[in-house]
Amino acid sequence: MHDLIAFLEANSALVLANPAVFATFAVLFGGGGFLFGRYLLTERIANLESRIARRDEEIAELKAEEKAPKRELPMVPIAGAVVAGPCEANDSIRQVLPMGRLGSLPAERWFHERR
Repeated sequence: MHDLIAFLEANSALVLANPAVFATFAVLFGGGGFLFGRYLLTERIANLESRIARRDEEIAELKAEEKAPKRELPMVPIAGAVVAGPCEANDSIRQVLPMGRLGSLPAERWFHERR
């Protein structure tokens, strides 16, 4: 920076004598440098813009999850419910709790005996 100031002090007479030429060259070199840099960094700029868009989408999803918390399923079996889960590597269990057979469960049997 000090070198630039020293250069301008040494050549101030030339700059003051031809300010239009100095301004023209400043605009040409400044604009040319900007366009050349923009051309070289176009891919990086597009990449950063896509990352910003993806981050905004993730923020919106997280805010939506905050507003509507997930409900947990009850731990007590519900009559007529279907239970599915892995038994072996590629098999699944499907069990239906019928309405009339709940008395065979130990807790239900105990409840019916006490009434």
